Amino acid sequence: MALLLLKLLLTPVFIGGASLGARRWGPAFGGWIISLPLTSGPVALFLALDRGPAFAAAAAEASLAGCVAIAAYGVVYARTAGRHGWPVALAAGLAGWLLVALAVQPILHWPVLALFALVALVIFLAVELMPASASKAKVTTWSRWDVPLRMAVATSVVIVVTAAAPILGAGTSGLLAMLPVMSTILAVFAHRAGGTAHGIAIQRGILSGLFGTAAFLAVVAGSIEHIGVGASFGIALVTVIVIQSVVLLVLRGRSSAEAGGLAAPAGASVGPTPS
Repeated sequence: MALLLLKLLLTPVFIGGASLGARRWGPAFGGWIISLPLTSGPVALFLALDRGPAFAAAAAEASLAGCVAIAAYGVVYARTAGRHGWPVALAAGLAGWLLVALAVQPILHWPVLALFALVALVIFLAVELMPASASKAKVTTWSRWDVPLRMAVATSVVIVVTAAAPILGAGTSGLLAMLPVMSTILAVFAHRAGGTAHGIAIQRGILSGLFGTAAFLAVVAGSIEHIGVGASFGIALVTVIVIQSVVLLVLRGRSSAEAGGLAAPAGASVGPTPS
């Protein structure tokens, strides 16, 4: 119940903040926000409080492996979007996530450091595989119902996922925590409003910020049974703040050279003709 209430409060706040941030600073910034451990972090915390540190460590390790599925989702979506539009890109991306989520089952019990090294390598390769945006820019107008609709859809989906996850075991719960719910909503709305370049920029921001989430989960998985819940999550939080701050500086440094970057004017976004 406590996790459900947390989702009811935090999900609309975060999806609304990411949406407004994407309008103000560009879709890459919105993707960076979504890449934070907004779902996996609370899931691991409440599992630790409800079922103990060992269960939470196993779930966090599964979520860490799930970062590979998120990376696959982003690359498949982005590379499909330019040719086939967002509906096909969404279907392909979700299929990619599911296939990789199933494929990572054998590595869920790897040593945490080895798993983190593999995940970091996969994220790096995924960023390198992202297509470049080469479309002409235009100012995008937004509906007044755009952000509220995103918030409502995201909250509804997350409630369903949260209700199902705890009864499926630590591994499945951890993987479900990495479902690309909010990233899908943000990417599809940005893609429809600003075109292919916006959808791709969202995915690029998510992948760039995924390093911090992976580090957060690795810290929790590797330390919670040894130093306790409070200390483990405290160190993990500091870790993700430091890494995400560095990533944000990199994203802002690239914004002037990339369409759909972080330098869009207030109240508008820059992107190509909607596809």
